This record gives sequence, C-alpha cells and structure tokens, in this order.
Amino acid sequence: MPSTKNISPEQKVLSFIKKHNLAERGEKLVVAVSGGADSVCLLYILAGLHKELGIKLHIAHLNHQLRSKDSAADARYVNGLAKKLNIPATITSQDVKAYQKQHRLTLEEAAREVRYSFLAEVAAKVGATKAAVGHTADDHVETMLMHLVRGSGMRGLRGLMPVSQLKVSGGKVTVIRPLLELRREETVAYCRAHKIKPRLDATNLTTESTRNKIRLQLLPLLRKYNLQIHESLMRLAHTAASDYNYIEKVAQYLSESVSKKEKNAIVIKKKELRELHPALQRQIIRGAVAELLGSLKDIESSHIEDIIEALGKPAGKVIGLPFGLTFTIEYNRYILAADSASLCPFSSINGEIVLKIPGKTVLPGGEIITTIKKKSAGGKREVNPNDFVARLDYDRAGKKLMVRSRQNGDRFQPLGMKQSKKLNVFMIDARIPQSWRGSIPLVCNGEEITWVLGYRIDERYKVRPETKNILRLEFKKT
Repeated sequence: MPSTKNISPEQKVLSFIKKHNLAERGEKLVVAVSGGADSVCLLYILAGLHKELGIKLHIAHLNHQLRSKDSAADARYVNGLAKKLNIPATITSQDVKAYQKQHRLTLEEAAREVRYSFLAEVAAKVGATKAAVGHTADDHVETMLMHLVRGSGMRGLRGLMPVSQLKVSGGKVTVIRPLLELRREETVAYCRAHKIKPRLDATNLTTESTRNKIRLQLLPLLRKYNLQIHESLMRLAHTAASDYNYIEKVAQYLSESVSKKEKNAIVIKKKELRELHPALQRQIIRGAVAELLGSLKDIESSHIEDIIEALGKPAGKVIGLPFGLTFTIEYNRYILAADSASLCPFSSINGEIVLKIPGKTVLPGGEIITTIKKKSAGGKREVNPNDFVARLDYDRAGKKLMVRSRQNGDRFQPLGMKQSKKLNVFMIDARIPQSWRGSIPLVCNGEEITWVLGYRIDERYKVRPETKNILRLEFKKT
C-alpha cells in the first residue's frame, strides 16, 4: 500500500472517496455523527468538500440512552454542530437496552442493529442514497482482529470495506467509510487543529466490549512483538480483500452452471461442486446462503466448514444453519433451503383417495387421469413421455384402485425384479430424497402397491404379451 505521510486529512479523504467511487455528484449523504472525534472530523471534512464533490449532506444522530446525561449532552452538541454548519439534521433516541433484552443480543450487537436501522430509516426519509460513517484505519484493524478471534475465514480478514450493503430492520442501507485511511490520532489532531472540541465517550475507555478489549489490551500486547503491527495487519487485510474479490468473481461465474434457485431453495449439482477447489466450493456455498438470506449476518466460517466437510457424506445427511436453513445431501445434488421438502413435486395425502376409472381424480397438488384401451396385436407400444405415466394390465389391476401415502411395512415388487422388497429400501435405492418419501403417492390395489408414482410400477401389474386391456394412468401437477 502506498505511503500517505505528509498528506492532509482532507486530501486523504478526497483521494479515498474518488478511488472507491464513494460519492457521485448530485447525491445526498446521511452523515452519522455521534459527537466523537472520528465522526466530527468526518462531518467537517465532508462539509468542506461538498462543493467539490457536488454532494448534499444530512446529519443523523441517535441517542442510545446508555449514558444518561452524557447521551443527552451528545445530542445537544450534535444539534449545535448542525446549526453552526447549516446542515439539516435528524436527532432522536431509542432504548437500546430494551432492544437488547427483546432480541437477546449483546449490548454491542443491539447498539449496532439499532444504529444501522436508524440510518436506513433516515436515508429513506430524506432521499439519501448512502450513509457515511466515521470508521478509521484503527476501526478497520480492530474489526479484522475481532473476526480473527471469532474464527473468521478470508472474508473476515478483509476487515471493514469502503462500501457495504447492509440489510437491517429499517430496510437496506449503503454504508460508506471515507476515513478508512485515517488513523484515530489523525482525527483527534484534525479537531485540535481546527479548534473543534468533540465529545468524549467514557465507555470507550472500559474493557466491557470485545472491541475495547482488543483496542486496549490485545493491540498493545501485539505491539510488543511488532511495533508496526498496525501496518502489517493493514497489509494483510488488503491482500485478503484482493484475493477474496478474485475468488468471489470466479465463483459467481461458475455458480451459474453449478447451482440454480428453485422456489425458496438453492439446488447445487454434487459432481460439479466436488470437482472444484475448496476455495471455490466455500464461496459458492457462501453465495447461495447470502442469496437466500439477503446477507451473511451470523453465518460464521465454522458453518461453511461444516458443509465443506460433509460434501462427501452419504445421502440423507443434513447440516443445520442459522435462521432455520439446512444443507441437505441427496444422491446427485445438495439442497440449501429452509425446507428441502418444498421442492417435492407431490403433496402429502391424508387417508385414501379412490381413483375414478376411467376419468379424472383430484389429488393434493395434482390429478390422475385414467383411460382404458384394448391392446392391439402387433400395435406400436406407447413410449412414456415422462415418469408420470404408467401402463398397467387392466384385467389384473381392476377398477378398484386407490391412492395413499406410504405406511409402515409397505412392500412391492419393482418392475424387473423377481422378489418384493421393502418400499423404504426401494426409495433409498431409487435415490428419492428423504424429505420427499412421505409425500410420494402410491397407487394401490387393496394392500398391493401397483405404482410408486413418478418412479416404478409393480412387476405383477405390467403389460404382458397376453394382456388384452391396458389401464393408462397419467399424473398432472396443478
């Protein structure tokens, strides 16, 4: 990374904004201002650059109600800044501790969710396209270490990104971080040089939160081993971001042929995925999760690794993920979904449904149409257009057929076999997904199964040379 020494904070921020295309002419930005040195520095620099960049600003301040009188004083301070700079502002408060209790989060997580939801709401209300926050290079390094301590993969080693798309309860918000190349000491020096007196948050000096422990305890310890640890970690984050972006682009290209979305699930081809390098496997799976959930919040590296380790496991293995997602291993594919059973072409049948022969019988999610015709001697045999058509010997099957779901102890004699076998064993051998098996309709003659719909008829009911009449059954999904 090039040196930025002897360059003013304004020049650094302007260069960073242009390099990463953080703002375009005509845009309105919501500027998150807490009252601390970082956010105040951000506000003043953007206010000074707004004509050159061609942007409009709107200040947003949220009182978290965590520091009693100090929180109220912060709000008054930000209101004073808004009036001084003649910038419109939205200043409000919310009970973060109540939100924490309601959603069972850490205080740090609750504050973050409430804060970004607030920014999304303000942006939508004032017609802003993005929200600018005062994260610095120090926040960047601290975030990277937080991810590392929690067991992150390469994605987490990138630290904070110049631009992030966040999905929150208040909607979606594009967050930009113009100060990522400024150190915290530079924002303090900027405020001092411009005779600005920012607010001091005393909670930043405690070691109650993970971030503060990393800032106040871990980083000073690491500096004993490497005085340039900050620069080293910045380089690592830069390299991780570059490598991750390349893998992500290749994975996005490959995913078009490896996976596809069906209803509320992602279907991934087993053979094709297993032939890829693990780095690409991880990224394709991560991308599939993000497509279903809208984000990767609470999806840790350990969740992805659990899936990678299970790719070679036998069919039927299910990996549980946050938010009710499951990764199900089937015979020729993997299913990532809240419910893989939702992909089944059939619906469960309660009780028994008598087939109308000939005629049409309505089933849950479909219908069976039956016809009877004489077998013509030497006639051309019908070629089944799909697995949803069956041809039975009508004189053997008779007119008293009914449809039901499977029952304990079911057996039948699959076409081509000399002996019967348990239905459950047949379904395993036929590679029918486990979550589908209870929904497969069975056409029965009394206790005997004549057709496992969509898969196989019973050998005893097949059309033979001596067959005189053929019963044709066709299932149509509705």
